[in-house]
Amino acid sequence: MRPGSVLPRNPDLTHGVALAVLADGDMLLGHVGEEPVLLARRGAEVFAMGAICTHYNAPLADGILVGETVRCPWHHACFSLRTGAATRPPALNPVACWRVEQRDEMVFVREKLLPASLPARPVTAGTPDSVVIVGGGAAGNAAAEALRQEGYTGSVTLLSADDAPPCDRPNLSKDYLAGAAQEDWIPLRPASFYVERGIDLRLRAVVTAIDPVARTVQIKGGSLLHYGALLLATGAEPIRLTVPGAALPHVHLLRSLADSRTLITAAGTAQRCVIIGASFIGLEVAAALRARGKDVHVVAPEACPMERIMGRAIGDMIRALHEAHGVVFHLGATVTEIAPQTVTLSTGQRLAGDLVVVGIGVRPAVALAERAGLTTDHGVVVDAYLATSVEGIFAAGDIARWPDSRTGQSLRVEHWVVAERQGQVAAHNMLGQRQRFDAVPFFWSQHYDTTIAYVGHAETWDRLDIDGDPAAHDCTVTFWRGGRRHAVVTVGRDRDSLRAEAAFEQESDA
Repeated sequence: MRPGSVLPRNPDLTHGVALAVLADGDMLLGHVGEEPVLLARRGAEVFAMGAICTHYNAPLADGILVGETVRCPWHHACFSLRTGAATRPPALNPVACWRVEQRDEMVFVREKLLPASLPARPVTAGTPDSVVIVGGGAAGNAAAEALRQEGYTGSVTLLSADDAPPCDRPNLSKDYLAGAAQEDWIPLRPASFYVERGIDLRLRAVVTAIDPVARTVQIKGGSLLHYGALLLATGAEPIRLTVPGAALPHVHLLRSLADSRTLITAAGTAQRCVIIGASFIGLEVAAALRARGKDVHVVAPEACPMERIMGRAIGDMIRALHEAHGVVFHLGATVTEIAPQTVTLSTGQRLAGDLVVVGIGVRPAVALAERAGLTTDHGVVVDAYLATSVEGIFAAGDIARWPDSRTGQSLRVEHWVVAERQGQVAAHNMLGQRQRFDAVPFFWSQHYDTTIAYVGHAETWDRLDIDGDPAAHDCTVTFWRGGRRHAVVTVGRDRDSLRAEAAFEQESDA
């Protein structure tokens, strides 16, 4: 905004706003009737669009403009200023747009515009006659949606081993588990969505084999399905504990909606909870169970939670935050045995526990790919277009290891937003669009009322810069290696996180 300019507070945009108060790159929150509307200026053009992100209802006015898009401050969803389209997840739905009229140095917002739709893309030479997607998680669902959004009219089959439709998995360890999110918030789409778009969603469909020559997938129970193009989005599997008592009925993992429902039921009668692992899942579960009033103890071998991923300062902040909410840590220890009412540690200490949750990491589910002869390396190896070593087969999500153009490294990242974005790119490429996957990795982790945002990827670093005070939940932490910035973590600084993402994107384009 220009120095000294004063914007009216939440004006009625149908009455007009002086163009002079909006500099290039400015945004202004106003309203049309009862709807909040965001004005955004790019050059001589002014755009009007819905002001609320369609993912978790974040205020887009608190975000930033990047090119002809607005970025959501909370979880980095991206919307086109021209069409309102959700161009990058985690938002899947567009925001509305209004017609803007400029007259006599004033800007007026007129009628709401109808959403644009792409023409049908019939099956022709060069496009597959059918697409089969193995995996009903973030990547698989995003790919199926993207195919239809691109106008593809061929057969789309989404095979999910789960017993529930694609769901908002990040919420399973956060608000849903804490009891703050309603059940109807969890499905990504209603069942009717898939029917209306001709997406053949098959639940409890376990794929046992792929024949790349015949281009078929074998489904458990005998069904054989042909594919023109195949997307593997099998995700990751939780690592199971292998100590005596690990298979007892009060010991739980958390990966699926069914797992979260089971855990909620178990928490209804339990009081003393032991979390094994100070991972993102483990500590988010700890926060959720504390919100339900449960006693929570966390056991982990490291000296500081999250230090390996986020550094000591953020790790200390996370530990202090949980301790302030009553969580008790047992660090530098592992579990040696689980009994019906106790958990024994390597230190000899015994913890009372009538509910145990194991969160010690996940492994990419690559067995199906390996049996089909695909190249793997702690994941399924793909090129910049997410194509595997076998023609006609793509991979996306937690299993995909791709060449990152910004760092020059081969990356495999287990994050929800990355999986959704890869699913969309894979869908475009199955239709022959040759779109490189160049999105910057992003994830968030929520602990009570504190959210940590992470942009980029730094497995190791040789320098760490801290701006602000982690203990006050107000900081930006930058991770460097070899004189180059690799990742940025922010707490309480949403715009800093968005600016870091935009800067990383510019590096990728260079």
